[in-house]
Amino acid sequence: MCEYCGCQSLASIDELTREHDEVVRLISHLHPAHQAGDVARMAEVSREIARVLGPHTEVEEHGLFPAMAADFPDQIAALEAEHRRVEAVLAEAADGATPSDPGWPERLVEAMAVLRDHILKEQDGVFPAALANLGTEEWEAVEAVRAGAGSALPRPAA
Repeated sequence: MCEYCGCQSLASIDELTREHDEVVRLISHLHPAHQAGDVARMAEVSREIARVLGPHTEVEEHGLFPAMAADFPDQIAALEAEHRRVEAVLAEAADGATPSDPGWPERLVEAMAVLRDHILKEQDGVFPAALANLGTEEWEAVEAVRAGAGSALPRPAA
């Protein structure tokens, strides 16, 4: 993922990037399960992805995106729409359920392709743009949202 612009030097962006990396890692577990027809495993992985995306999405939608919406309204609206699309498919496997709809595995694979593209848009577009456009107060607001949302990932060793 992106490391060329320096945006990961900010704790907020570093944490979002670590979450992206974990989601991409988890997505890689879906292909073998899909190939094997193991819908239960696909559902398990989708719940793991949802667990990481919960606080991640909260930080983006209540911290980062509002700070950028005035300058990039169409892009932010498109990213939020992609969040809703991915969340809807992941929600079908929530609460320990294995979806019985035979179309769900394909919807999940398609949603994960959207999510991978979405991650690239954020890493290569949103995060560098945020670094260039946001001021101290806006970053403090993002950090405040993170403090409330937490993270599904352990803190990195110092």
